[in-house]
Amino acid sequence: MTDRTTGTTGPLTGVERFRALHHGRLPEDPLVLPGPWDAASARVLAEAGFPALATPSAGVAASLGYADGATPADEMFAAVARIVRAVDVPVSADVEDGYGLAPEELVERLLETGAVGCNLEDSTGGVLKDPREHAAWLSEVRAAAGDRLFVNARIDTFLRGVGDPEAAVERAALYVAAGADCVYPIGAPVGVLPLLRSGVRGPMNVHALPGEGPSPAELGGLGATRITFGPGLQRRAERALREIAAGLTG
Repeated sequence: MTDRTTGTTGPLTGVERFRALHHGRLPEDPLVLPGPWDAASARVLAEAGFPALATPSAGVAASLGYADGATPADEMFAAVARIVRAVDVPVSADVEDGYGLAPEELVERLLETGAVGCNLEDSTGGVLKDPREHAAWLSEVRAAAGDRLFVNARIDTFLRGVGDPEAAVERAALYVAAGADCVYPIGAPVGVLPLLRSGVRGPMNVHALPGEGPSPAELGGLGATRITFGPGLQRRAERALREIAAGLTG
């Protein structure tokens, strides 16, 4: 049987399933990808019925005892591998700025974890990378990965104080042309999402806070193809645990 989305025959691979989830969606039905930070949280989210998951680097860092951005590459890849092994749904991995690895090594290490995709940032050490140089690097990642990984290109302009939406749109165009499957203008104000949507080709990732702000359906109506929460779930779980712990000492 031929899959109408991918044109392939037979069962879909994990990355094919993941890629297909990003296409043909109604505006009010974006893909919601909660972020597990360890194997136990991944099982909870998969059992809740989510069709795929996306690890947050900050949440994984916290679970390993590191500050955001300070996790050694080996420990991040090992944590991702444990999460992938724990569930039977596709998992995309946030691997920050790629840890300085050559594209071929980065791709192979991601594939070794079993991840079907990755989130890659366009800033390092709090500084935006040159967009054309970053696009060239993304092109090398795509060449090394072929169709084996779904690449989500994070755009950090809003995070780094560049408020002009056009700057994000320009970076998005470069990254899509380089082979990115999806772009992620993290920190974009809700009010500019329709403008970004009109200028961005292909799927667009939007960050949300669990239980706060617009709902996923509302964000979908504003242009989001998929919704991720960064470390929001891990931090909310941590707050819940603090409350439980406080009750144990009362």
